[in-house]
Amino acid sequence: MIKASLIISFYNKIDYLKLVLAGIKIQTEQNIEVIIADDGSSPFVIKQLNNLILDFPIRVKLIWQEDKGFRKNKILNNAILASESNYLIFIDGDCVPHSNFIEDHLNNAKKDFVITGRRVNLSEKITNQLTEKKIQERFLEKQFYKIILDGIFGKSTDVEKGIFIQNKLLLNILNKKTRGLLGCNFSLHKEDIFSINGFDERYEAPSIGEDTDIQYRLELIGKKIKSINHSAVQFHLYHKLQERPKINLDLFEEIKKSKIFCTPHGIKK
Repeated sequence: MIKASLIISFYNKIDYLKLVLAGIKIQTEQNIEVIIADDGSSPFVIKQLNNLILDFPIRVKLIWQEDKGFRKNKILNNAILASESNYLIFIDGDCVPHSNFIEDHLNNAKKDFVITGRRVNLSEKITNQLTEKKIQERFLEKQFYKIILDGIFGKSTDVEKGIFIQNKLLLNILNKKTRGLLGCNFSLHKEDIFSINGFDERYEAPSIGEDTDIQYRLELIGKKIKSINHSAVQFHLYHKLQERPKINLDLFEEIKKSKIFCTPHGIKK
């Protein structure tokens, strides 16, 4: 039986997804399925994507929905329904995983816990230097000093979060502080996401809906967040920041007042 379903949220940026898939090819844990949760990419992109899937060494499912604006939470719920593993790992289609990414999530998986890692934000300069070949040669890991230098003298940020550590004692010390759930880097048992009826599909803009809201409702039923900083590292490819509309904040405030953990606007309607 496969150990995990890796769910990748995606929309149109196929060049970035190719880099992400190159990172998945070199994972130390290969006994997984990959589910691409596509929020309405164009037919041209889908054609390219289907060609990529044909030659991919790990089983890939493509779950697509019509483009009707930002509906990430809806396609994530559909991907959950399509998953065959009891353990789910969520990433975005612009985040290249460290080669130990899957293994780190699985090694930290624990009943009643949600696991969350962190990411390095790569500059436009570093992002433009990346190729599938470089990713598969572990450029981001073996030449991490270049990213550190770009963090000091260039425009990469949160570079310290890319320092990969394997010493368990040191990791425990560094992760005593609980950090918020990161929507592009978290994992949990499938039964836990079903217990809150998945993602709330009323969030139709970036931010809060795919992480803060999920964390809040999971904590309402007693689930705990476990940070694994310096494990399950990601490298976030550069893009301009998307708008964070106030409508999401208003919806979240409404949910906090109601304290309803199981959204009626999720997997089951």
